[in-house]
Amino acid sequence: MSEPINENPTPRQSPSVADPPRLPFPPVVLGIAGCSGSGKTTLAAELARELDGTHFPLDHYYRDLAHLPLAERFQQNFDDPELIELPLLAAQIAALSRGEAIERPLYDFTTHTRVPGRTQTIAPGAFLIVEGLFALYYPQLLQLYHLRIYIDTPDELCFERRMKRDVEQRGRTPESVRRQYVATVLPASIRYVRPSAVRADLSVDGAGALDWKVERVLKELRARGQLAGI
Repeated sequence: MSEPINENPTPRQSPSVADPPRLPFPPVVLGIAGCSGSGKTTLAAELARELDGTHFPLDHYYRDLAHLPLAERFQQNFDDPELIELPLLAAQIAALSRGEAIERPLYDFTTHTRVPGRTQTIAPGAFLIVEGLFALYYPQLLQLYHLRIYIDTPDELCFERRMKRDVEQRGRTPESVRRQYVATVLPASIRYVRPSAVRADLSVDGAGALDWKVERVLKELRARGQLAGI
């Protein structure tokens, strides 16, 4: 079920006047990180389906680059964690972890800008699956997770998957994909993403079957007493 999109939402009232809707219990929050092409998005989506939870990718929180000329926007390194608006991201995940609904920004990846006057209402479920390159990189997010997961996938396989996706789904040429991977994607993986694996509670093999990876996560949740009845 898609979440509602709000056009030109009215200003939010102060908490003393109207508290945001919330769950009667805090959600179980999972953080999933891995390199580009590691399979983290596929795992997060499948866990959200299995647990009837909320898949929460970090990509919506790229900074609004509307102040830059279009040509300069495309020259930015989107594999750098500084391009994510961390204060807003951390505040909204914290609100969801308390069982509160949020108004998530909408991001236009064709122009690298926030969609003005529009947000997406995200109401937390029993499980919140936070997923992205830097899900285990930012210290502000680590304390919010009940389980931290890293998908360990060989660089060669990550590159093959990214090549297939970008050529088939995004209409890019193999050469442009290769240039970007060498220039920004792989260096960012080495500098930021792979070192964050030490912060994980659970590491899964990104080359393994999806159902095996899902079961590894479910088994860990059961062992921690966070998965009653599933």
